[in-house]
Amino acid sequence: MRAIPGAGHKWPRRAHQPADAKLPERPTPLSDAVSSPPSPARESGAGSAWASDAVSSPAGSSRASGAASARGSGPVGSLLDSEAAPGTAGSGGATCVGVEAELDSELELGSGGRRVGRHRSNRKAQPAPAGPWWVRLAKDAAFVVVAALILSFLLKTFLIQSFYIPSESMEPTLIKWDRVVVTKLAPAILDVHRGDIVVFRDPGGWVTQNDPLPEAGPVAGFLRSVAQAVGLAPTDSQGFLIKRVIGVGGDRVACRGGGASLTVNGIPIDETYLAVGAPSAIGFDVVVPEGAVWVMGDNRARSADSRAHMNPAPEDGAVSLDLVVGVAQLRTWPVSRVGLLRNPGGVFAGVPDA
Repeated sequence: MRAIPGAGHKWPRRAHQPADAKLPERPTPLSDAVSSPPSPARESGAGSAWASDAVSSPAGSSRASGAASARGSGPVGSLLDSEAAPGTAGSGGATCVGVEAELDSELELGSGGRRVGRHRSNRKAQPAPAGPWWVRLAKDAAFVVVAALILSFLLKTFLIQSFYIPSESMEPTLIKWDRVVVTKLAPAILDVHRGDIVVFRDPGGWVTQNDPLPEAGPVAGFLRSVAQAVGLAPTDSQGFLIKRVIGVGGDRVACRGGGASLTVNGIPIDETYLAVGAPSAIGFDVVVPEGAVWVMGDNRARSADSRAHMNPAPEDGAVSLDLVVGVAQLRTWPVSRVGLLRNPGGVFAGVPDA
């Protein structure tokens, strides 16, 4: 029969269990740690350390209980209690506030540092293209066309304008049906000089009847009118004339006629741009009024220019700068005659100012 140890008998301890070890207390669930303050027994130790351990991991409560038990007595426990952060031990209300704050942060941040529940993406969804591709292409083309028309209209109004030549008065420099581009910078901003080819409005009675542009069908005529309105086609030259400037305000322009050369401020000029024939069959002597120009065609025999309008006074043949639209700078049609219309400055190089 096996003997039963008496009261004084000590049972042998396991080899890996320390002599002073205590059994761990039952772990406190996380919900209990949040919903109610810790027991006074746990507050007596490192209360804040227990609270943080309870929240940070599921096994925190057991570790906290062991730590609290280990710190409860002895010099080591007293030392740990004295090193606890101020304000962490004390009333249960302060401990619960800390636990709730850490719990909020734990609920907001999931594993891997990603927000849970409260996270909202800043990326906006890209809108799907509206309509098929050909609809978008048609819209883009319409926008380009409208922008081009507006830009062309502004250019025609303030900068450049296109005209066609309706007669032979400027041959051989410009022949009938040539197209030219006129810049409006002169005389609005720049000065008009001797030798410039200018387009000006009819001062009154100068234009009898220019040859109109060739007839076109209804559709072509409408498109031409629209193109002329926005500056994409030459303006109908009815009511406009194109001539070369021979004298500016204050100049004295004279010719004895009969094949003699013109003189400007007493200096004879060699007009290299003239058609075959005399510089002027009509004799005249005129002082150009200020703010006006004296104009003549390059084909003197076929040009009704300032010489034809000297009645009742010679200066009546001068054209006011207010009527000048601009200076022709470029010949654009036909393709074989495209080129710049340069001022023959050498012709008037020796003419002194008035």
